[in-house]
Order: sequence, then C-alpha cells, then structure tokens
Amino acid sequence: MRLTLHTDYALRTLIYLGIHTDRLTSIREVAQAYGISENHLVKIIHKLGQAGFVETIRGRNGGLKLGRPAASIVLGDVVRHTEEDMALVTCMHPTEAGSKATSCILADVCRLRGVLGEALGSFIAVMDHYTLADVITDQERQRLRRPLPA
Repeated sequence: MRLTLHTDYALRTLIYLGIHTDRLTSIREVAQAYGISENHLVKIIHKLGQAGFVETIRGRNGGLKLGRPAASIVLGDVVRHTEEDMALVTCMHPTEAGSKATSCILADVCRLRGVLGEALGSFIAVMDHYTLADVITDQERQRLRRPLPA
C-alpha cells in the first residue's frame, strides 16, 4: 500500500493546522513549512474543506483552521476521503455495469484478491484507530512553531 502525495500532503496540512490552533494560517505558510507547491495545496485544501476537516475563511483577515478538534479527525476518514483509488490490484476495481472486472483469466477462482482485500481492510482499521491529535508530536510542535525563513 502506498498513499498518494495528495493524501500525504493532506495529512501534513492537518498536522500543521492542528499545531496552530491559536490562529489562522495561510496556504503559503503551510506550503513553505513542508516545501509543497501552493497550487497543489489549493486543491488539497478544497477537498479537505468539502469534508469538513478544514475551515477556510475568505477575506483580508482570512485563512485556514481545522474544521473540528484534532481529537475528532480520524486518520482513516482522511485517507478514505483523499485516496481516489484504494484498489491494490486492477481486479479490485469496482466494475461498471456490463463490463468485466479484469482481464485476468483467474479472476473467478483467485484467492489473492481476497487476501489483498483483507490486508487493505487491516490497514484502514489501523488508520481508524488514530486521530490527528494522536500523531502530533511535541517535536513537530517545536519545529513547526519556529518562524519560517523569509
């Protein structure tokens, strides 16, 4: 299992906002802290906002903040929301009406798909066990609270 950069950056953004709950932050600030493209981050923030993980405030004094407390943001929910394709192999893709699921000739008798599905379920179950508050460390807090270089 490998998470996309989209999910990685989403999690990093949430961590940053979880550390800076005392004020609004900007997309530029988050992008600079992690060396992420601002343009890419805009798309991620939009998706996180749609799910209620992030609240965006427009205007001159606007910015970003967590949409709810870090202790109520379950990591599994974030992963499910940001990963567009959780299929580990092509035969795990949902089928469209009237189409074959895969070109694999063993699809009807294969046990591997079930094993991989179980493994993916275990991965998500572990992610569901942790919240954003659980993964924010004191070391991250100290590092990300320092002023950014100009």
